[in-house]
Amino acid sequence: MVKKDSLFDVLSRQPWWLSVGVGVALFASARLFLPELMAGAVALPFIGIACYAGWRQLQAPSATNVTEMLGRIRGMPWENFSALLVEAFRRDGYTVSEIYQGAVDLKLDKSGRISIVSCKRWKVAQTGIGPLKDLRDVKDSNDASECIYVAAGDFTANALTFAKDKSIRLLNDAALAKLIARVESRGGWFKFR
Repeated sequence: MVKKDSLFDVLSRQPWWLSVGVGVALFASARLFLPELMAGAVALPFIGIACYAGWRQLQAPSATNVTEMLGRIRGMPWENFSALLVEAFRRDGYTVSEIYQGAVDLKLDKSGRISIVSCKRWKVAQTGIGPLKDLRDVKDSNDASECIYVAAGDFTANALTFAKDKSIRLLNDAALAKLIARVESRGGWFKFR
């Protein structure tokens, strides 16, 4: 089944000014046929999307912050990293079970939806297809609806293709830095120093 993105989804991932441009263009076009107030109503949803996209972009860590945070993550001992990840998922509303057996490190539950997480090899510079296959192989035995693989490094081309084909969510780079930054910014017990 192919996931279809809505116009809101597509525009919210683009720079904020793109939605403003679409809104202005729609307003100018609609003004030719409609009263000014009605033309403004046509453009208003796109201005709302621009505000949302701008807010999300302000919340995203900068490239420098991402690089620094990934460096700090790679320097952590396993106990600190796993505790930080558990806290981050808990703050996102998950019930977290620490399993640490085979390919599965954490089991997440949110509204009855189970996700399994593998994060033991978070320090490697590049992850291949092997750990992803191991995680996917234990999905059914854990009654999981989702697999998440956490890494502070990159993935090989084969691993990226496999993850996409098997619907494995990869949590790395900016997404990992953002997850951890939210724990830090909310006055979390864990600080990077």
